[in-house]
Amino acid sequence: MPPIFPQRGPAPLGLGGRYPGPVIVPVADPADGRLEAYFHLKDVALRRRVEPERGLFMAESAEVIGRALDAGIEPFSLLMSPRWVDVLARLLERVDPAVPVYVGEDAVLHAVCGFHVHRGAIAAMRRPAPVALEALTRDATRLAIVEDVVDHTNLGAVFRSAAALGVDAVALTPRSADPLYRRAVRVSMGTVFQVPWARIEPWPAALGQLKQAGWSVAALALADDAVPLDRFARHLPERLALLVGTEGSGLSAQALALADVVVRIPMAGGVDSLNVAAAAAVAFWATRAVS
Repeated sequence: MPPIFPQRGPAPLGLGGRYPGPVIVPVADPADGRLEAYFHLKDVALRRRVEPERGLFMAESAEVIGRALDAGIEPFSLLMSPRWVDVLARLLERVDPAVPVYVGEDAVLHAVCGFHVHRGAIAAMRRPAPVALEALTRDATRLAIVEDVVDHTNLGAVFRSAAALGVDAVALTPRSADPLYRRAVRVSMGTVFQVPWARIEPWPAALGQLKQAGWSVAALALADDAVPLDRFARHLPERLALLVGTEGSGLSAQALALADVVVRIPMAGGVDSLNVAAAAAVAFWATRAVS
């Protein structure tokens, strides 16, 4: 299979500054090889494989692209329709002229991406280097641990809540979804660039290592001995790791066995549980560090 994305060496961009203006590259052919990074964006299975392989991810909308630039992430290229060039002029001034800004009519963009591009622009961004969990947690006091959440919408929502409610970092188990997949990035409104995250391995043995480093692990789960969240929140540990589980079966028995405490959100109306993203948001708020 030929390369999905063009290969190009990294170039330091100095994104904190302003540039005289982008280089606009008109495109009219949906099969233009320069647009290969944007081909088949709706093919989830394909994109999950090729984007990490090529060291890229996709950021959609001016706000999300701006958050990526704020985080120092380097763009590979941008794609937009002509009407957005002037509207997004201030954003484009932040992009090094060495980075091409491809501009094509709506029909061309639809043929390339597989959907109507209505959020202003799409950018192919260079994936940042992975970060070790130890580096993220060294000075943190609130950590979210996400076990095997594979739905990108839920994962993006977890990140947005984490950013809004004072979670310092997010740890993802090896089987959890990619936070840099386009839908997760979009649902998070770019907060996946704001909240530091890392994979937690080996799983679940790494929970023991966290506990040795002074973290208390509270697992959100339905269990007979679970402590109501409001009661648990009355006396919070200094360093708290909140563990939430996959959408279907919840937390694994192995992870639950390593938790210091199991916590539940009291329910009414005959409802036994919340969606993982909603449950995480409630728990983040209830256990936020108050200065």
